[in-house]
Amino acid sequence: MSRRDYLKLLGAGAAAAALPPAEARAQSNPPPVPQESAEVKADRERRMKWWHEAKFGMFIHWGLYSVLGRHEWVQEMEGIHADEYLKLAKEFRPKPNAAREWAQLAKRAGQRYMVMTTKHHEGFCLFDTKTTDFCAPKQGPGRDLVREYVEAARAEGLRVGFYYSLMDWHHPDGARCASDEAARRRFVDYIHTHLRELLTNYGKVDVLWYDVSWPLDAKGWESEKMNEMVFRLQPDIIVNNRNKLAGDFSTPEQQITATEVGRAWESCMTMNDSWGYHRADDGWKQPRQIIRNLITCAHDGGNYLLNIGPKADGSVPLESIAILGAVGRWTARNGSFSRRGHTLYFHVHYWPGGDGLAFAGLQTKVKSARLLATNRPVRFEQDEYRVRFLRLPVRAPDTPVTTIALECESEPRQDELFVRRRERGQV
Repeated sequence: MSRRDYLKLLGAGAAAAALPPAEARAQSNPPPVPQESAEVKADRERRMKWWHEAKFGMFIHWGLYSVLGRHEWVQEMEGIHADEYLKLAKEFRPKPNAAREWAQLAKRAGQRYMVMTTKHHEGFCLFDTKTTDFCAPKQGPGRDLVREYVEAARAEGLRVGFYYSLMDWHHPDGARCASDEAARRRFVDYIHTHLRELLTNYGKVDVLWYDVSWPLDAKGWESEKMNEMVFRLQPDIIVNNRNKLAGDFSTPEQQITATEVGRAWESCMTMNDSWGYHRADDGWKQPRQIIRNLITCAHDGGNYLLNIGPKADGSVPLESIAILGAVGRWTARNGSFSRRGHTLYFHVHYWPGGDGLAFAGLQTKVKSARLLATNRPVRFEQDEYRVRFLRLPVRAPDTPVTTIALECESEPRQDELFVRRRERGQV
């Protein structure tokens, strides 16, 4: 099946069919969020407390496609026959413990958790499984790459997440399961077994990140039974919404889209335009844009999952290292992104200097202000409409974004529409 036909089956329409393959999975309509009891909501709040505090995570797309270096959808986009693609499994020979570099890079960048592809659409399992020989321990790597990743993340004090693609281009029943009940039974048992292995053999797992659910619906996948097993094996885990159930959080892709009030969400994004390693993709984002994305996600109540695409040997492209290095230097100085207690963090992306900086609608009295990078006090004046900063240095004290910390008398509350309503006599 072509990607265009796949998108049509998802109901994405002709416009979405023009999108690059990395964005295809974002086009499916998210499942509806059911009404839940107070007990269910309280348990979710307990499980997700660390995740809401973490804000920033690392996504890792790594597999046989990394050998070819033409992004993660290369098998389908180039029409590579399964027998030809199978040869890559012997050529995939990553260096030992490559994940240590990823975990150290994530920690320096200020990321608090990691999510790695345990099986992408190609069907190659990076973990040890009894279900197939198409897995890392029985092919070129000769070892369990998921175990190396888990150990590396834990060594750096990072939370562990598993990405798992329900769609599978390698399994003979991966497509025919849509119209053949015997094939569906075999394939669903295969997928459920993988999830059972992943959530049994590696200790505590913090996140399960399902992906593309083609060609079945929630009933076909037996998604409720799937999630029941997941929570039975890992009572503290959190799961996303890509197995056709609402899960614990929504997953906007390549865009920052806050969901409805009270619903957790995480924007996943690439650093260039590809998820898997693509040697010719030079569309790298600047650190300023990455930091702005992180601030926006945190400000709007979401998380930011930023991707790296390691090469076949496990090394991280130098461009990714440089970007994350710059981001890490900034997060080390600016560890808070929105509000903490009575402190409000005001992020200035374009520094005006002098008296040219203000913001509207703060409903809480400010006691003091300081530059977060230098701890230098900042003069200000406040009235019912705005807080205005005075005599700022000509040059920005920090790069690429300067943060001003405002200590308030109580929990900060901002109403940016206050001025508009006040001027119209509505307040």
